[in-house]
Amino acid sequence: MPALPSASATPPTPGVELAALLADRELGLRALTGAGDRAAAVAVHAVHASEMADPSPYLLGGELLLTAGAQLEADADAYVARLVAAGAAALGFGVAPVYEEVPPELAAACARHGLPLLEVPPRTPFTAVARTVWRLMAEARTRELRRVTEAQQSLAAAAARPDPVPALLRRLAATLGGHATLLPAGQGPGQGPGQAAARHAGRDLPPEAAGALAALLTRVGAPGGPATATDAAAGWQLTAYPLGGEGQVLGVAVPDRTPGDHAITAIAAVLLTLLTTHRPAGAEAGALTRLLLGGSPAEALGPGPWHVVHARGTGDPQALAAALGTVLVDAREEELRLLAEREPGPLPGWRLGVSAPAGPEALAGAEAQARRALRRAEAARAPLARHTAGGLDALLDPAEALTHARELLAPLAPEQVRTLRAWLAHHGSWDRTAAALGVHRNTVRQRVARCTALLGRDLDDPDTRMELWFALRTLDRQDNSPVT
Repeated sequence: MPALPSASATPPTPGVELAALLADRELGLRALTGAGDRAAAVAVHAVHASEMADPSPYLLGGELLLTAGAQLEADADAYVARLVAAGAAALGFGVAPVYEEVPPELAAACARHGLPLLEVPPRTPFTAVARTVWRLMAEARTRELRRVTEAQQSLAAAAARPDPVPALLRRLAATLGGHATLLPAGQGPGQGPGQAAARHAGRDLPPEAAGALAALLTRVGAPGGPATATDAAAGWQLTAYPLGGEGQVLGVAVPDRTPGDHAITAIAAVLLTLLTTHRPAGAEAGALTRLLLGGSPAEALGPGPWHVVHARGTGDPQALAAALGTVLVDAREEELRLLAEREPGPLPGWRLGVSAPAGPEALAGAEAQARRALRRAEAARAPLARHTAGGLDALLDPAEALTHARELLAPLAPEQVRTLRAWLAHHGSWDRTAAALGVHRNTVRQRVARCTALLGRDLDDPDTRMELWFALRTLDRQDNSPVT
């Protein structure tokens, strides 16, 4: 049976357009080749500095390679050809101290091979270029995460309309800036007698792209077809997704694919499956509740305030929902999750954990409150426990704190986060941190220096250390929270 696309709301990190680096006046970079429209099309995914005569074995592709030409070969053409073969995005040449200007033969070789060449002025350290790239990548990732979150909210709102399927397709096409098609089960691209018509929304496709998308839909919808399929035609990027196991297929076409498009389309695919596939009564509400709780859907719910309830008991989940005046119930194994506008009281046969009143934008934090409250109720054998807060954590919205922590620490790799946490926990002691991590103290120094560069913060500043420590604690609480 074809697998339903994952509705992960975490898009991959976008690259940085070369044009954005050239526009940074503080860097003062100058394009010698590859300027103009091509600079906007070139994406930089990493920065690597090397003075090796042949750095190509150490490139993964997508790098801006920085060099001062200390070991530049006489055969500049061979040097550039190897970089292009390794997938380098661009070459940055630092003027001084080795060369007073970019060697003309290097510029000519880059022009021949189509490799963008940037002149890095003497006043600009290579680390400044790298830091700018990481900062721009973090900002781009934050924008994509925000876009996916807003799309999730608007798609959930469309799914709650009286005409949910066409409304959802229209919203998906508008969000992607392209076209969406839903092909009913058992139908080819052309509608036959007695068959339900395929539904379309968004921009019209040129004939070549429309034909290619129809072929994808047929391929994915066939028995034993692939989980997804992609193609490109007439300047459009095409993707097809099977919906559940009943032969329905969702196709999308976009002129330019962005990192968040797959996550957005996967969310729409889940909702369309719930709306068009036969399921047991209550399954749609449960899945929609899971989506709402994960997405802080300000547009899908009224202003509230809302209460998130976690419950354990032996009664009928639908009867419990009716007692709380809600249809938004997610019944999974022994524990239920509910959304209710009415403040719950104790109910026979149930043990309840209740969050503080929350608006739709704060439901993610409210769910964590309800989960912890239920654990307290079970420990005390009480019929009901409500969320109580104190200390500094009471001053922060949990969802907002988690979002800030993720954005702040986004430039760091997991090993760097682990090192930073240990270093702060040991009050900046190199020796104690090294002992705790089981590495050499020089390794700790190098990792902390790298964290400083990636974060663009002064780690000797007490305010910076405090902010980072709170961010790390917030992530730790999220990672260690019970999974329900």
